[in-house]
Amino acid sequence: MASTKKYCLFCDLKDDNILIEAYIERHKNVWQEVLDSIKASGIINMEIYNKGNRLFMIIEADASFSFEAKSKLDANNSKVQEWETLMWKYQQKVPFAKEGEKWILLDTIFKL
Repeated sequence: MASTKKYCLFCDLKDDNILIEAYIERHKNVWQEVLDSIKASGIINMEIYNKGNRLFMIIEADASFSFEAKSKLDANNSKVQEWETLMWKYQQKVPFAKEGEKWILLDTIFKL
């Protein structure tokens, strides 16, 4: 079996209950083109969790996955770009995020 890697990221939503609920509803019916793009990048499983206006994402990916390659795939996919533009209506930049960065990769500090 090929080795997999796990990545954990977070993102903040705008602190508005109506927008938060709308974001959650949108994720009950993610567009097929977006799902296909996620799978094509080498992601095997993706989960997003929510509490208040904080989002937490776990990505499990195969050895072929890289964030750089995924970014290039996404940049060339008009439907993914449309989805990302729509999601930005609900999301907000974390104060220490770099320009254009929405999801922030977390560092592992403990593992049992």
